[in-house]
Amino acid sequence: MKDRAGRKILATNRKARHAFEILERLEAGIELLGTEVKAVRAGRINLKEGHVSFSGGEAFLVGCHISPYEHAGYSVHDPLRRRKLLLHKREILRLASKVQEKGYTVIPLSVYLDGNWIKVEIALARGKHLHDKRETLRRRTLDREAEQAIKERSG
Repeated sequence: MKDRAGRKILATNRKARHAFEILERLEAGIELLGTEVKAVRAGRINLKEGHVSFSGGEAFLVGCHISPYEHAGYSVHDPLRRRKLLLHKREILRLASKVQEKGYTVIPLSVYLDGNWIKVEIALARGKHLHDKRETLRRRTLDREAEQAIKERSG
């Protein structure tokens, strides 16, 4: 599957758009082992429980599951290990200060190929409450019904 910019999307976090209000998006590189690269290119990655943590002036992707590569041999990686995100120092400091505020978190939205590089789209987000989720669903339903009505009248 390709996105608008022509990048090949390897995995998406569909749950994120339902549970969080996306405030800001960023692109980050990710430090992977050789077997992890092979597994990610095969689409064996799950972002559902993933989030970004900050420690020591660095950003890490935590809770992201990359299944072991089948043909790896003896060097098998830990599926749930912390993976370093490659961001500029200013971006890390700004995101870390925002996360210190109440209710903000940084979550992965998608993993994709940008040329030969594997990139992660991360987002600064705020958790939605139940009434916000209902409002989003209601708005989406109304938009869909309006589009169908327009299509019926013009067709």
